Amino acid sequence: MTTSADETTVARNEKAGRYEIHVGDVLAGFADYKIDSHERVSFPHTEIDPAFAGRGLAKLLVRDAMADSAARNDTVVPHCPFVEKYLKRNPVEGLEVVWPDEPHPE
Repeated sequence: MTTSADETTVARNEKAGRYEIHVGDVLAGFADYKIDSHERVSFPHTEIDPAFAGRGLAKLLVRDAMADSAARNDTVVPHCPFVEKYLKRNPVEGLEVVWPDEPHPE
């Protein structure tokens, strides 16, 4: 499969426990997730490689991760400040969100 260097894709990597965003064949960033004891999907951390900063990739990554979580009927707990900010500004249809009382203990 041939991809453009600028083609952006987001995929869930269950083995690594994260959603990944690729630009072409290069991993540009990820959003970690963990399944908690209540079967909720906790998002503790999102990171974009500095080489890809300023392209809006974090927003695309979180948008697609939240859409996928909604499609899976997941309940999301946004511990990551970026995920929390995204969800407060961009409601996701069908996504159940449980707002944490305190930051995620990393």
